[in-house]
Amino acid sequence: MSLNCNEIDLILSELDLNGAFVQEVVQPNFNSLAIYTYKPGQPKTIFISLEAGACRICETRRKITKNEKPLRFNEMLKSKIKGARILNCQQLGKERIIKIDLEKAGAIYVMPQAQEHAAKKAKSLQNDDEDEFFSLYIRLWSNAGNIFLCDKEGLILDSFYRRPAKGEKTGEILALPEEKALSEGELSALNEKFPLRDFEELAADYAEKHPDYPNLTFNQKVDLFYSENAAQTSLESLLEQAEKWYQSHKSRQIAALDRLKEKRESFKNAAQYKHQGDLILAYGYALDGNSNFLECEDFESGRKVSIKIDPKKSAQENAAAYYETYKKQTSGLENLDYDIEAAEKAVAELEAQYAKITAEKNPIKLEQILRKTQKPKQQEKKAHPGLDFLIDGWQIIVGRDASENDDLLRHTVKGSDMWLHVRDYHGGYVFIKNRPGKTVPLEILLAAGNLAVYFSKARKNGKADLYYTQVKHLRRAKNAPKGTVLPTNEKNLFIKLDEAKIREILARIE
Repeated sequence: MSLNCNEIDLILSELDLNGAFVQEVVQPNFNSLAIYTYKPGQPKTIFISLEAGACRICETRRKITKNEKPLRFNEMLKSKIKGARILNCQQLGKERIIKIDLEKAGAIYVMPQAQEHAAKKAKSLQNDDEDEFFSLYIRLWSNAGNIFLCDKEGLILDSFYRRPAKGEKTGEILALPEEKALSEGELSALNEKFPLRDFEELAADYAEKHPDYPNLTFNQKVDLFYSENAAQTSLESLLEQAEKWYQSHKSRQIAALDRLKEKRESFKNAAQYKHQGDLILAYGYALDGNSNFLECEDFESGRKVSIKIDPKKSAQENAAAYYETYKKQTSGLENLDYDIEAAEKAVAELEAQYAKITAEKNPIKLEQILRKTQKPKQQEKKAHPGLDFLIDGWQIIVGRDASENDDLLRHTVKGSDMWLHVRDYHGGYVFIKNRPGKTVPLEILLAAGNLAVYFSKARKNGKADLYYTQVKHLRRAKNAPKGTVLPTNEKNLFIKLDEAKIREILARIE
């Protein structure tokens, strides 16, 4: 359960925040906030939780984990109240709404660049040496908790949760319950209805474990109670989320691995295509130009076989098609082994990541780990700029502009990697990462060539000449635009843009 009105009053009286300065503001997750305060000899960390069923405020001695990326409300508070002095801190009546009045000397107003530009045109900006006054309202309602930063007129500057339908958004006047004086009888009834919890069992357990420590304050009891009980509930919920994430990802990865293994099994029968090509050449005289099948006797097994052919093509052309399939599947086996190894490695990494998640006992850290796993690929920080493609075990990297081209040349590609670029047009550099002992297959070269045309000014023409060479044969051009290079030992490649191939390749973006 959340703190009641009488418990909030006791906590605030123990905190004694009047006159303290705000040193730092940290938002560890999406339902809590920590404010670091200081006055001589009394540094305190005030922890505020808006979790449904566990809304609270108290001093904590626990380490607060910072969020890996800046959060909107946290950054707003830091810009406004960091360094401010707390003038007053009290609960409004018995409404479970805490009002903290703050004063910050030497106001600095920050406005968007466009507004600032307009303001400069209207009049010259002047320094404002007046103090700023703010009010921080902390509403500890179990299913409607929120925190508001308001100016001295009560106008909302920002809120922890933005709820426009309820008028809880920037620019609105904060609606507060009407203040009314309570009679002694009403106060007595409230005290009886909302008694202070003594946390007797928790205090006794603590005293047994720490006999040399002084008695716990009410703040310490509250912090211990919620950190042990509410955190356990939160931990169980997060572990359930982690299991769903793990099962979902594992099922997809295992399915992909199974498909690769099935494909490898089918490729193991590649020799049959060569044999069928041999049969077509051996019985080419039997082609009549009408039938879609060649009926003949298999000279190895002695049985009658039926081989699908194109009646419009000659025996040599039909046989060549079967030989090409044989060649692709034979070479594809090696690439499939590479892909299967990568897929098995991904499954092992997922298992290790899940083991790390289940071993974490701190719910705040666990939530941050889960948030990383659920981050969209587009938001993940990449090791290098540009686009990544993985095709049949070959990594292709595309730089889309001069800056990415230059960065890739300086920090990512090596001398034995292949470089491609369109002739006579501006465009991105395309690199094929080298695989020791392997020659770049024609299919991979054509895929990279299509990407080079697609990410260049030649895209509208649908075709272009390219040159390609190894990175070690590139020389930087002096006094030329960023990323400009002069190739040597280059070869020419003509590419007619294949839209279907491009769509297929773009679907593989890593």
